[in-house]
Amino acid sequence: MENGMIKQIRKEKLDVQVYATRREMGDAAGRDIARAMRELLAEKDEINMIFAAAPSQNETLAALVAEDGIDWTRVNAYHMDEYVGLDGDSPQSFSTYLKEHIFGLVPFRSVNCINGAADADAECARYGKLLADHPVDIVCLGIGENGHIAFNDPWVADFNDPVKVKAVPLDEVCRNQQVHDGCFPTIDDVPKFALTLTIPALTCAAHMFCSVPAATKRDAVRRTVNDDITADCPATIMRKHPHAVLYCDADSGADLVK
Repeated sequence: MENGMIKQIRKEKLDVQVYATRREMGDAAGRDIARAMRELLAEKDEINMIFAAAPSQNETLAALVAEDGIDWTRVNAYHMDEYVGLDGDSPQSFSTYLKEHIFGLVPFRSVNCINGAADADAECARYGKLLADHPVDIVCLGIGENGHIAFNDPWVADFNDPVKVKAVPLDEVCRNQQVHDGCFPTIDDVPKFALTLTIPALTCAAHMFCSVPAATKRDAVRRTVNDDITADCPATIMRKHPHAVLYCDADSGADLVK
């Protein structure tokens, strides 16, 4: 296969692609996201995109930023979760990550960040209205070690959530992942609550592009592709989405290429 792809399968509606390296995975995801953006911008005056903030997105965002022929001045940017209690200037905040990896690198029409330092209920209402007023075209996301998307951990995930943004407690697996990713030195440093876009707020997008590298995500990828579609592994919901692609490297996709 071309461009380093070593396996491609379809599970229900989900297109699953496995690449030999993390870099090739990110390059493929970046190309596909850019292509979808150009197609949408040919049809609409502006588009709305949601971005995940995690080291798993590094290669994808770098490839996307490097793409030519995108009119970023017609793109509104949003992000999908933020720790409660951290302001946007905190080094560990997700808005800081996104400023460094994409928000501050291209000329978006607007950048709309969740304020983790604000009153949680008021911020959920504010950001939820913002998303309702600007329907999402593209979501660029990852999958957590426990199968979460955004911070919809299995025990708070709801495929029919009535709201677009909510406050959630973070389980130990989820908080330990932040240590594994190098975002915090110990689990005691990781905040215990976050504001997150809900699953319906993500799956309502016209396109979902999900980048999931590394051996630490191997079990989450296997479950996403093979488990029953339930909130026990929230990422399984992507198998019902009409335009979702899961990008893996050889480490995360090891169980899919046997």
